[in-house]
Amino acid sequence: MIVMVTFLIYKIIMVVAVFAIALLTGMYSTYAERKIAAFLQDRVGPNRAGPFGILQPVADGVKMFMKEEFIPGFSNKALFILGPALALMIPFMTSVVIPWGGNLHINGHAYALQVTDINIGILYLFGVVSVGVYGIMIGGWASNNKYSLLGAVRASSQMISYELAMGFSIIALVMHTNTLSMGEMAAQQQGWHWNIFYQPLGFLIFIICAFAETNRAPFDLPECESELVGGYHTEYSSMKLGFYLFAEYINMFISSAVIATLYFGGYNMPLIGRFVHDPNWLTILGTCFLFAKIIFFIFVFMWVRWTLPRFRYDQLMNLGWKILMPLALANIAITGILMYLTGRIH
Repeated sequence: MIVMVTFLIYKIIMVVAVFAIALLTGMYSTYAERKIAAFLQDRVGPNRAGPFGILQPVADGVKMFMKEEFIPGFSNKALFILGPALALMIPFMTSVVIPWGGNLHINGHAYALQVTDINIGILYLFGVVSVGVYGIMIGGWASNNKYSLLGAVRASSQMISYELAMGFSIIALVMHTNTLSMGEMAAQQQGWHWNIFYQPLGFLIFIICAFAETNRAPFDLPECESELVGGYHTEYSSMKLGFYLFAEYINMFISSAVIATLYFGGYNMPLIGRFVHDPNWLTILGTCFLFAKIIFFIFVFMWVRWTLPRFRYDQLMNLGWKILMPLALANIAITGILMYLTGRIH
C-alpha cells in the first residue's frame, strides 16, 4: 500500500514538473525568438523589462491578462471558447509519453523520468497530435469571420497533408527499432547508436513535417498577415489569443523533444559512463543533455523562421503530396530491403 501511494505521489510530481517546465520553456521561447530575430537582423531586441529584457515574457503575460475580453456577437460562443483551450491542451497531453531521462533510484526503488511508458506510445502520440487540428478549426469556424475561416481551412488541410508523410517516416523508424514504445526507442540508442545514423531520410521528412504541423515559417500560411489579417485567431483577444500564441511555442518545445528522443538518442550521453558511475548522476546528466538537444532544435525552428521566406499555398501542397509522400514511401521500401539483406527479417 505504501509503495502504491509513493508511486502515485511520484507520478503527480512528474506531471506537475513536466507541465511547469513546458510552460516556462514556452514562455521564454518568446523571449529567445525576439533575441534571435534581433541578432539576425542586427538589432538589440527586448532590453527594457528587467536585466537584458529577461522579464519581457512576464510583461507580455500581464499585458494579455489586462486586455479587454472581446467575443464577436454572431460567433458560436461555446466553440469560440473551446478552440484556444483545445489548442493549448493537446501539446501537454503528448508530453506524458516522452522519456525525459533514465531511472532515479530512491530507497531501493527505480522511478522512471517519464509520466507513462505505454507500449503504443507512438500511436498515442500521433492520435493526440491529429486532434490538435480541431483547436484551430473550431476557433476559426466559430469566429464567424471569413479570414478566420480561410486560415482554419488552410491549417486543417496543411496539418492533415503533412501528418501522412510524418506518419510514414515514423513507420520506417518503427521497422528499424521493432517497438512502438518511446521509452524503449530512447533506451536502444545508447552510445552512438542514434537513429539519425540509420534513418537520415526519415529524420529529414519528419523535421520538415514538424515545421508544417506547428505552423511555423515557412509553413505559416494559416496566420499569413499579408493575406488573412491574422488568420484563424483574427477575432481573438486577451488570454484566448494568448493561448493560441502560447500553444505554438509549447508545440515547438514538444516537437523538439520528440525529435531529440526519436532520432538523437534522447537522454543518452555517449562516453559519459566512463567518467560517471553513480546511476542517479547519470540520469540527471542525461536529462540535462536531452534539454540541451531540445534547446538546439528550438533554435533551429527560430533560425529557419527568420531565414526562409513563406511558401505559396500551391508550393506547400506540392511539397507535401508530390515530394515528401513519395520520399517517405521510398524510405519504407529502402528500410525493408536493408533489413532483409542484413538478415533482420526473413
